[in-house]
Amino acid sequence: MGLAYARVKLANPRLPELAPIEADALADTGSVHLCIPEHIAIQLKLEEFDRREVTLADGSRRSVSYVGPLSIFVGNRRGLGGAMVLGDQVLLGAIPMEDMDLIVNPKTNQVIPNPANPNVAGTIAMGVRHGCHRRRSNSAENE
Repeated sequence: MGLAYARVKLANPRLPELAPIEADALADTGSVHLCIPEHIAIQLKLEEFDRREVTLADGSRRSVSYVGPLSIFVGNRRGLGGAMVLGDQVLLGAIPMEDMDLIVNPKTNQVIPNPANPNVAGTIAMGVRHGCHRRRSNSAENE
């Protein structure tokens, strides 16, 4: 399997007047997070929310800025999240891909919507009951 890329559009939902940025992102299912170059974080005026210690592919570790919020668009999918400021290209990791229900087609190396859910992103929410059930307080149970 070769490298897979996806055309992404990134925007700052807090500043909708700023033009979104389009870029080719390396889709890396072995990576966890969305990573963006510093110039994109600056252009979108993203605020540092936290710092993260990152282990790189060579085993070295470093502290990087974690910014957001960030709107992420890939094809007909949209997501909202944060990004680590790292590297010189956009890297689309497993979390944003799972969030938007995207897969890498192994035959074409294209990032596509999950064929099981072509129109709306699907997800699994195990252990969550259907509907809104309010738990009765102890005082109500004792009446």
